[in-house]
Amino acid sequence: MQRAADRDTEEMIALQDLRLTYRSGAGPVEVLRGIDLTIHASETVSLVGPSGSGKTSLLMVISGLERASSGLVRVAGADLNALDEDELAAFRRDYVGIVFQDFHLISTMTALENVAVPLEFAGRDDAFDRAAQVLEQVGLGHRLDHYPGQLSGGEQQRVALARAFAPGPKLLLADEPTGNLDGDTGARVVEQLFALQRAHATTLLLITHDTRLAERCNRVVRIGDGALVEDRRLDGNRQESTGLEAEPVA
Repeated sequence: MQRAADRDTEEMIALQDLRLTYRSGAGPVEVLRGIDLTIHASETVSLVGPSGSGKTSLLMVISGLERASSGLVRVAGADLNALDEDELAAFRRDYVGIVFQDFHLISTMTALENVAVPLEFAGRDDAFDRAAQVLEQVGLGHRLDHYPGQLSGGEQQRVALARAFAPGPKLLLADEPTGNLDGDTGARVVEQLFALQRAHATTLLLITHDTRLAERCNRVVRIGDGALVEDRRLDGNRQESTGLEAEPVA
């Protein structure tokens, strides 16, 4: 596997003519149709579009959890199409953190154990010390021994954030991380998400339906019907747009 990008000027994600097609009894279904997208190291990019437009499928391909039907998929310097399943698992372990709308914590493990799991898989001797450190960073140093069922939704998502960031990923993929939270709780989780992103200089690709959250990123990328229809770069109050005319975030 090639070395990961490690400088802000280097690409973290490079997609060229990316296509994803599913076979069905009614014929082929094109989910992603010729996506071209480059995201550089340390960028924060929101991915928006209507339900069913292909946002989650795109994240699945970028994470190596879904195989592209055709096209280039290069992430953190690795050509994902050239990796077998074991190599893809190692790639995710070493370079990618993922946060879902549903927290996906292991119910029989404490917060500390949940965060330590990926560190143990990576063979780190300091897995539990590192897990405790990151849980402290997200304000859960007093909840180390609590199980998911003993935590609120916001606390569970903060555990999920800590688990994703603890190994020091080059890339964080977040799929509607505040979708199951109320407004105030979601806002607190977002603050911690961006604080961790800045602290680790992690590249962030974020799916959201929240306009304000989307526009906290450096760029807003819109997908419609499996194709990229807008790539809008935000720079303070100045916005530069390519593609179709901007629409409200769906």
